[in-house]
Amino acid sequence: MGEKPPILVTGGAGYIGSHAALALLDAGWPVVVLDDLSSGHRWAVPEGATFVQGDIADAGLVGAMLKEHGIQAILHFAGSILVAESMTEPLLYYRNNTAATRTLLETAMAAGVNRFLFSSTAATYGVPDAVPIREDAPTRPINPYGRSKLMSEHMLADAGMANGLDYVVLRYFNVAGADPAGRSGQTGKVSTHLIKIAAEAATGKRDGVAVYGTDYATPDGSCVRDYIHVSDLADAHVAALEHLLANPGTRVTMNCGYGRGFSVLEVLDAVDEVVGEPLPRRIENRRPGDPDALVADTGLMAATTGWIPKHDHLPTIIAHAIAWERRLVERG
Repeated sequence: MGEKPPILVTGGAGYIGSHAALALLDAGWPVVVLDDLSSGHRWAVPEGATFVQGDIADAGLVGAMLKEHGIQAILHFAGSILVAESMTEPLLYYRNNTAATRTLLETAMAAGVNRFLFSSTAATYGVPDAVPIREDAPTRPINPYGRSKLMSEHMLADAGMANGLDYVVLRYFNVAGADPAGRSGQTGKVSTHLIKIAAEAATGKRDGVAVYGTDYATPDGSCVRDYIHVSDLADAHVAALEHLLANPGTRVTMNCGYGRGFSVLEVLDAVDEVVGEPLPRRIENRRPGDPDALVADTGLMAATTGWIPKHDHLPTIIAHAIAWERRLVERG
């Protein structure tokens, strides 16, 4: 491809964004990170990246930055991600995820940046009719988080048709783990993901793990999810970016997962194996809106980009998550 052009990573001080920035830098891409640090951390911005603190909805700041750094494509991770919070503060999600993305798109296209890689979610599918889930499955999100992301997907599609915007949408399934070298990991103010919660229990930060429902239509009655290592997801972004830049006219939506699901109880059994002793479990009632199973059909991603996961092994994902949690304990 020759000399690699500068790439903007919004939300690059957050969990997935920081790993994507690391993957880009490891592959030789010049990286500029834009983050307002409302939920991210300055220390999470990788060494070697240029950091700009600011809001993606600040058109003046973003427009000047795009020109100053010669940005050629945007990887957009910035936004709000807590499903439960979206139920109680929906307008926050439509502002941060939908309205702010609209402003970012408008600013980018005005600056001549017409290649966009969007961080989306399996929450856009809602409760699927069939598993594994293909990208052409109906999109019926059941919470404002999923709806706010789906609205942004619609904006990308419309801007692609009307304004020539090239884009890749990646719909993530359950992201877990941490950078194998310990450079970054999950450090949210509120832990909502199973493996993160289990890692906190394994390092003494909590007294056990809740299992929300054991009466689902799955082999052991607990919910089944497709867990993807965050570093594999980051590599998927690099592969998608390379495809986007090499193929003008690209406008595609792809799932990011492994195509295989594990139940909550299977994950906790694997955690027990990694830790070497059983973690306390509490059986709780179902949470509203939790589908029985969410597993990705990943054929399109592999066929389009050639992406091959490196960490497709549940105990490895868990071990990396626990190692990161121990680093956080040591850090204090």
